[in-house]
Amino acid sequence: MSILQIENIADQGESGRRALLDLNNAHARETSFMTEAHFESLLAGAFSAVCVPKAAALLIAFDHRGSYNNPNFRWFSERYEEFVYVDRIVVGQAFQGKGLARRLYEHLFDLARQARLNRVVCEVNLDPPNPESDAFHERMGFVEVGKAVLKNREKTVRYLCKPLD
Repeated sequence: MSILQIENIADQGESGRRALLDLNNAHARETSFMTEAHFESLLAGAFSAVCVPKAAALLIAFDHRGSYNNPNFRWFSERYEEFVYVDRIVVGQAFQGKGLARRLYEHLFDLARQARLNRVVCEVNLDPPNPESDAFHERMGFVEVGKAVLKNREKTVRYLCKPLD
């Protein structure tokens, strides 16, 4: 199995999904903590929910048609007719710097293009700061399109957009 192999999270089996949930929760400061029920709910409604086995990395994204009760998703819904929203991307500590995030995003860009969607959007924490994610998204061609204070989550975020050709 190649380290860059991308698979659907739904195909990981119960123990694989549990390991991915644990990976997410280990990075809850950057993403958000999830229960198993919330994780399974996200997977069920996602445009793309993929991972690099064995729990090396994950990416969960929704398209504009998604029924996702999230303030960041709503922010984009109020401004764009069509988009793919990256809800979370997490790379395990031992796998960082190996190109996994880039590969997961490239896979998502391909899926978005196939669905004839012309932008991928996301948010990155401004406070608490996440400079690694800021630098990564800039290298991937994302540009800032807004900011918001999420008082109930004690975060300030930057909204980013990457137009697709």
